[in-house]
Amino acid sequence: MKGVASSSTLDQLHQRLVVQESMDRRRRLKPSLLSGTDIIDEKGVRRVNFSGNDYLGVVADRLLDDLDDTSSTGPDHGATASSLVCGWSPLHETLADRIAEMEQTESAVVMPSGYAACSGAVATLAAEGDAILSDSLNHASLIDGCRLSAAQTVVVPHRDVNFADDFLNRHRGDYTSIWIVTDSVFSMDGTLAPLDDWIGVAQRHDAMLMVDEAHATGVLGKRGSGLCEATENRDSIPIRIGTLSKAIGCQGGFVAGPRVVIDNLIQSCRPLIFSTALSPALAEAACRIVDELPRMGTRRSRLASLARRVRDRLGLPAGSKLESGVPIVPVVMGSDASALRASEVLADAGYFAPAIRPPTVPEGAARVRVSISAAHGDDQVDGLIEVLASVLPQSHGVQG
Repeated sequence: MKGVASSSTLDQLHQRLVVQESMDRRRRLKPSLLSGTDIIDEKGVRRVNFSGNDYLGVVADRLLDDLDDTSSTGPDHGATASSLVCGWSPLHETLADRIAEMEQTESAVVMPSGYAACSGAVATLAAEGDAILSDSLNHASLIDGCRLSAAQTVVVPHRDVNFADDFLNRHRGDYTSIWIVTDSVFSMDGTLAPLDDWIGVAQRHDAMLMVDEAHATGVLGKRGSGLCEATENRDSIPIRIGTLSKAIGCQGGFVAGPRVVIDNLIQSCRPLIFSTALSPALAEAACRIVDELPRMGTRRSRLASLARRVRDRLGLPAGSKLESGVPIVPVVMGSDASALRASEVLADAGYFAPAIRPPTVPEGAARVRVSISAAHGDDQVDGLIEVLASVLPQSHGVQG
């Protein structure tokens, strides 16, 4: 079995909680239900709610309607407040438990968005005196988390594990904790993080790995929990971030990991503390899909097959077998004008695939970013390939 989380870093996180407890400032999530203008706590005690932000009473009125509607399958309203005020319902609690089970971690917390989960986790956990090693092509939400953190950020060239290893060989003693932050699937390139190599770096230098599975959740792994599962690395990657808005098809984000990590986020993560919680209806919907993910293997197989078909037919770089099945297929055109023209040709033919230009991607690497769905028909994919083949730069070897 591969190494587990850095014990020294987890001890430091535990000490942060001890300090807050000693000051009587320890925060905890408490499930509650809204009913009209009342709030019902986890013990069933009903109180008039003066803590939410339902200023015009529209949520209260709708909830009263739901009480008389026996056909209602769940709440259809907003959470009215942040998770730590009264927005954390039993549905949120259940969703967090199911995510922890899916990720095989001790605990999880649900955030209003994937962006909040990424930026909040990085900014909260990495403290002054620490260093964050962040892949240069990480998602903006991770980058913003680095910027908001009091830690020093070191930008690592894309997937350049040797750069990170060399930096830590020279500077590990300068920092309290080291945080290695990376996407698992990079959103503009469809490439995979070298998790095995990152684990080696983390173990050699007593560092903590934090992986954003946004584009891998539901897509990779036998049970659909992401690249960490697909590469059998979950035991060695303590903190995993994901979104509910992509393969799961809902809204929101999550962080899963050791309980001490999640407790620190509940204690101090500003996007969690100062944002209205995810709506209970979305939490319920997301929970249903999370439960179904292990049984969606046929869809995952078809998705990977379609992605490989596009790459093969257009002569695009494929990488490993696992990477070739990633449903993000970048068709790099080079200039902005070429990418825009390709997108326009696709649009005229009845396909929507927008041009992606700097600064989202590097200068000279403008592209059409194709996202594949298991719901796409074979004829739709073949039609897309045919149109793309007509606009590709001559350097690509299109297959018949």
